[in-house]
Amino acid sequence: MTPPPSLQDLIETVRQDAQSANALDQLAAAAATVAQIEDTSDALLGHFVDRCRREGRSWSEISAALGVTKQAVHKRFATAVADQIIASIPAPTMERFTARARVVIASAALAARDAGQDKAAAVHILIGLFAAPEGIAAQALQALGVTRDAVRAAALASLPADEPDEPAGPPADGEAAPPVPRFTADGRMVMRDALAIALELGHNYVGTEHLLLGLYRNPESPAAEILAALGAGESAARASVLSQLREYQAPPAG
Repeated sequence: MTPPPSLQDLIETVRQDAQSANALDQLAAAAATVAQIEDTSDALLGHFVDRCRREGRSWSEISAALGVTKQAVHKRFATAVADQIIASIPAPTMERFTARARVVIASAALAARDAGQDKAAAVHILIGLFAAPEGIAAQALQALGVTRDAVRAAALASLPADEPDEPAGPPADGEAAPPVPRFTADGRMVMRDALAIALELGHNYVGTEHLLLGLYRNPESPAAEILAALGAGESAARASVLSQLREYQAPPAG
């Protein structure tokens, strides 16, 4: 195996990059070098983790090869793998989405359309979560005291004043759902983060619960701000989601 750079090699590299004998300059150069090494090592491992996944290897097999727990692998690589999956397709697809998650996305597209926008944003996905009232996300929000009316009012307040004030509800029976919508930057980020969360949890599907938790990954988006303002913090929402998932997975009594 080709040996990696030695400590002395790295020290010499830092001294050359710093172009100064000043200890603070060299410390700053060392920090930049370490950050670059970390990014490169993560990208290297991520490349081969993605290759293993494409070849059908399980997370258990990958974690065993790396000598860490499956949970640690999920936490470290799920977002990178999700990024690669999203980047490999021209637009988000719904193959792994549950029926309820698809209803949410269809309703988000309708909410965007009725707001005069051609792309669905994170806030439209938040509204869409209530279109699947039996879904884990809607149940979690209800348990936290968050209602569709409160979310809708807050969402409308975040839109420009001249936008229409009545977002769409779920598709009516017999009404064709719109095609896979286009997404704004923060809407696409929710899709990516929902996929990453599903991978982190070891799930082979994307459900409404993953979409909800994905809304929190970008705390500066209007959707995340609305949830925080309504008292639905990320930790509480995650606890509620995980509690419901445990109930689904619990073995029957007796």
